[in-house]
Amino acid sequence: MKLPKKLRWLASLSMLVCLLLASTGCSEKIIVLNPKGPIAEHQRDLMLISTVLGCLVIIPVLILTAFIIWRYRDKPGRKASYSPNWAHSTKLELIWWGIPIIIIATLGVITAHATYALEPSKPLESNVKPITVQVTSLNWKWLFQYPEQGIATVNELKIPQGVPIRFEVTADSPMNSFWIPQLGGQIYAMSGMAMTLYLQADEQGKYWGSGANFTGKDFAKMYFDVDAVGTDEFDQWVKQVKADSPELTLDGYKELAQPSTLKTQTYSAFPKGLFEMTVTKYASSHHHGLSQKEMKDMPASHDPGSTHEDMPASHDHGSTDEDMSESHDHGSTDEDMPGMDMGDS
Repeated sequence: MKLPKKLRWLASLSMLVCLLLASTGCSEKIIVLNPKGPIAEHQRDLMLISTVLGCLVIIPVLILTAFIIWRYRDKPGRKASYSPNWAHSTKLELIWWGIPIIIIATLGVITAHATYALEPSKPLESNVKPITVQVTSLNWKWLFQYPEQGIATVNELKIPQGVPIRFEVTADSPMNSFWIPQLGGQIYAMSGMAMTLYLQADEQGKYWGSGANFTGKDFAKMYFDVDAVGTDEFDQWVKQVKADSPELTLDGYKELAQPSTLKTQTYSAFPKGLFEMTVTKYASSHHHGLSQKEMKDMPASHDPGSTHEDMPASHDHGSTDEDMSESHDHGSTDEDMPGMDMGDS
């Protein structure tokens, strides 16, 4: 049955309205479109701007495609003009080449600016001193160390609201990707490297965090809760962990690093220099073709005036950095490893 023309237009318009309402209603459920921090907000805006600029090309093309099919369809008594020798139109060439060029150039400028503005290791503008959290990707769990507070957790990340967090990310397992969608984009966790990522939670609440790389049979269980709380509640939580949780020893870490799944765990202390030990034990296999002499001659990227001893220490457990280095046969120091930035911002 052939529908009346007005009814066909009404049906098409209704479908368009439904699509718009559906996409708007889902924005709260799509966590990357529901940011809770300054980095995620900038990234959300970049995605929306890119989508709108893309639609300036896509929507007219789709509309014109449907119009051309309908306008030039074959039917009895068709009155559309027939121009078999038509080959060129300067006006049309300017439209279908000029508009995409302008859009692509605009996207290029916006993307280049955002790339520098959202560089992961760039400190956030804030009057509050950042808190450092050292993140280690294990099979199949996440270890979070708080060097300034002297505590550690597994698959549980608690941060104070409105305070910049300086994440130092590495891996003692296959390469993974550390991701908290509502706070910012992901960054790779790689063995032998310490990546820096600044994030901040502007609102209190629980957010979802996860590994975003395939790392084996239980990679889907590598998720964790990010609990953004007030500063007083965060300080109280640190005191509670110190009072009620066991200490993480070197032997305990070796057992923790074995492939397994774990829900959550807290530790009142951890071995001094554990994060640095994890990074440097892979340094010799990540020199990217450089000889050991070239690696030693390469300038270190530590912040000026910052030394290994300057870093906030957790419980020592009676072991020294030299003991840990010998037990893992590192053969290298922090200065030997290129590209590692462990200085406080």
